[in-house]
Amino acid sequence: MMTAEGEEDLGGVAMETPVPRGEASGEQEEVPSFPSYKKSVDENHSESEPQQGNNHSGSEPDPDKNQTGTEPDQGKNQTGTELDQDPTGSGKLSTGPVVVTGNQKTAAIEKLERVRKWSITTYKCTKQVLSEKMGRGSRTVDPELEARVDILRDDRRRYDHVTRLAQTLATQLTELNQTQRTLGDVFADLSLKTPPLHMEFGLNSDTQRFLSKSGETLVWAINSFTSDMNTLLNKTIEDTMINVKHYETARVEYDAYRCDLEDLNLGPRDTATLPKLEQAQRTFQNHREKYERSRDDLSVKLKLLEENKVKVLHQQLMLFHDAVVSYNTTNHRHIELSLQQASTKLTMPGTESPSWLEESGSPS
Repeated sequence: MMTAEGEEDLGGVAMETPVPRGEASGEQEEVPSFPSYKKSVDENHSESEPQQGNNHSGSEPDPDKNQTGTEPDQGKNQTGTELDQDPTGSGKLSTGPVVVTGNQKTAAIEKLERVRKWSITTYKCTKQVLSEKMGRGSRTVDPELEARVDILRDDRRRYDHVTRLAQTLATQLTELNQTQRTLGDVFADLSLKTPPLHMEFGLNSDTQRFLSKSGETLVWAINSFTSDMNTLLNKTIEDTMINVKHYETARVEYDAYRCDLEDLNLGPRDTATLPKLEQAQRTFQNHREKYERSRDDLSVKLKLLEENKVKVLHQQLMLFHDAVVSYNTTNHRHIELSLQQASTKLTMPGTESPSWLEESGSPS
């Protein structure tokens, strides 16, 4: 609808009707075309159609303009999220600000609090350890428990040395058995190729092969011994040593917070220091309980280890001893039997036939 002043009423908003350039100059001028924008997705928000902006020459208003004369936001969807504009006109969610929910804030705060407590504890423990090494700090000592721990460490070192020696013995016996087996095969071959010495080579071949076979049984027994010793060292004793490390860590933390509490008690007490003193007292009590639990657990673990260690070592040492005794006894019996066979089968020195020189030198 046109008003009396020559203005067009568009939905209650008065807009001037521009004079086309062709009518003013008497010539027709082609109005440049502009790409139209899409209709707004949010139909509940606005029912008006979008419009294109006017050009600089005052062309006719684009019917795609809305009633307020403003262009709609093409990059908004129904929820107000910005969309990427692309030549195909498809809307894609763009990267926007990250909204942190309440649960995420709580998790982040808890993580920062854990890091803060860990940093404080690490600083205090490091300070306590350095003070003890420099002789300026005091430490809590349990003489009985620490003596048992020292004995365990010494036993572990000695058992490890025994295990290494047993492994070395098994390796050397394996090489000896291989050499004896090879030597027995060579003696057997020579006994076939040397008829005059068939009996002598044969006896040596049988002896070397028997010793090699008996040595294999001993090697198997030694390997079984070393395997059980490794289990005792690397699993049973190592598990107890982990408890020892936990005990030492708890002891250092306990001493660190104990010294901190003692320093606060020596200082002035006012409204500013009383909350710190109460907090230090609570923290000290917690670490004291942790230290006592760790000490009791270690004491029980050491007692159980001692009983298990005695049983395992008793069994393995007896098996090792029996294997060595059986190896030597069996070899001794076989050698005695071989000597008896040699004495009966071999020719005695007095009954030997004369040599060729003796026969040639004797008168005819």
